[in-house]
Amino acid sequence: MFKRTLLRQAQASRSLLSVRSASTAPLAVRRTSQFQQPQLLRPFALPTARCYSTENKAENGDKEQKEGVESEAQDPVAKELEEKKKEVVDLKDKYVRSVADFLNLQERTKRDMDNARNFAIQRFAVDLLESIDNFDRALLAVPKEKLGAAKTEENKDLLDLVDGLKMTQNILLNTLQKHGLERFDPGEPTEDGKPQKFDPKIHEATFMTKVEGKEDGEIMYTQSKGFTLNGRILRAAKVGVVKNT
Repeated sequence: MFKRTLLRQAQASRSLLSVRSASTAPLAVRRTSQFQQPQLLRPFALPTARCYSTENKAENGDKEQKEGVESEAQDPVAKELEEKKKEVVDLKDKYVRSVADFLNLQERTKRDMDNARNFAIQRFAVDLLESIDNFDRALLAVPKEKLGAAKTEENKDLLDLVDGLKMTQNILLNTLQKHGLERFDPGEPTEDGKPQKFDPKIHEATFMTKVEGKEDGEIMYTQSKGFTLNGRILRAAKVGVVKNT
């Protein structure tokens, strides 16, 4: 019994010494005893997938940065191009307007020159109208009976004077007609043989009266003949108009 007790105490003391020696051993030795490969000797490495994702992000960032730089470099060019386009449109509009104004001015100048050429003698022609009317008054002063009589020694001078007045009147009217001045007589019948109707555009009614056998508005008397200058009324004819109602 005593030997067994001593043996047990000896085994207990051995186990206690082994535990103390293990607790006092270095950290690296204890970890080595617990693990086959120490953690401190393992190399540090990142996961493969994480490295790839980082590279892709870096590449995307570089691309975005490059695109941003390119866009910043292209923005002034695009802005200048847009301004030039607007300037071209504005200049084209001004050019078209200038051409239109020039054409209008050219047409207006041509029209004014034509009017000046056609109506340059208007004031001169107006001053001649009274002289032309005097030829008619002089011819009307001679009775028709004497004008229709045969030429004799007694009326030879009168008939020669009438012929000279008519010749001078015709030469004057033909000369004025070459320059656009023409005379019209409202007392002459129309092509169908009827009297002319009153037209306020070319006639001036000096009086109205009743006349049997004539229609209202017909011209029954011509006080003075009218004149036109290149189609424009220079002087309206003065007439008497029939008004039965």
